[in-house]
Amino acid sequence: MTSSKTKKKPKLRSVSNTNPEPSAEEMKKLYREMLLIRRFEEKAGQLYGMGLIGGFCHLYIGQEAVVTGISSVQEKQDTVVTSYRDHAHMLACGMDANGIMAELTGRSGGYSRGKGGSMHMFSKEQNFFGGHGIVGASTAIGTGLGFAHKYKNDGGVAIAYMGDGAANQGQVAECYNMAALWKLPVLFVIENNQYAMGTSVARSAAGSLYKRGEGYAIPGEQVDGMDVFTVQAAARQALDYIRSGNGPYVMEVMTYRYRGHSMSDPAKYRTKEEVEDYRTHKDPITRLLGRMSEAGIAEEDIKVIDNEVKKIVNESAQFSQDSPEPDPDELWTDVLVEMQ
Repeated sequence: MTSSKTKKKPKLRSVSNTNPEPSAEEMKKLYREMLLIRRFEEKAGQLYGMGLIGGFCHLYIGQEAVVTGISSVQEKQDTVVTSYRDHAHMLACGMDANGIMAELTGRSGGYSRGKGGSMHMFSKEQNFFGGHGIVGASTAIGTGLGFAHKYKNDGGVAIAYMGDGAANQGQVAECYNMAALWKLPVLFVIENNQYAMGTSVARSAAGSLYKRGEGYAIPGEQVDGMDVFTVQAAARQALDYIRSGNGPYVMEVMTYRYRGHSMSDPAKYRTKEEVEDYRTHKDPITRLLGRMSEAGIAEEDIKVIDNEVKKIVNESAQFSQDSPEPDPDELWTDVLVEMQ
């Protein structure tokens, strides 16, 4: 015998009602954040070309509105974990540019004392639990962080970023099931830059990625990731839904990377015209500058931010080169903990 009562689904507020009109100060703050990410990544690309950064290097240029919009509406107790395109997430959560760049160049002044590189940087103080090279691993770690938030009842949400390629991994489905079953406070963010390495999402993923959670009763939505205010509004709504005890949520944020998958990728699988169209008509920083101009923000104020960001990035590059290489004794640290 079945019950006549049906469980009501939690209602989501309209995105248009979740984002107040931004003040001039808010616009300038968002602009500074996105510009810092872009200039930092451009400098990292230069240092890589000079041979000062080794190994893999995945740049975030073009995707700045995603992490900026989401981080702007997070709360202090929230945790973040992401994949290997991670420098921007570190900057967005408040990690120091000097420490990030020094780690990229393998110097002792880096966040992991020069031993970890791009994919092994962490900051317990900023609740950043790393970028991870294993595709899809961030979702599993993020689900675990969500469990910790619920267990501690600290009101925090775990924000787990993944790429469109990672969304096809089997462990993502397992995480959706577990997070839904236990109503874990997890925001799954799919940064869909349309190319999983070199394969377009149209050729590698069936259906809409944001609907993948529907089989587990997880709501989701697709968001314009080239507009920081649209991302901000969607993230505010999603976090409000999760924080209200409703369980996980999926955000598929449609974005675009201007560079190759990594610094070793010439990106010949797409046309120059496609990239130029995004740069010319959809660039997230240019779009924000247009809103700032409409709001009457003076060019002098923008130049002040430009100069500040330039100084921070140049200082981080210099700091990374001045910082010594790790002492050989560092080979033995962080390897074994002896329990008393």
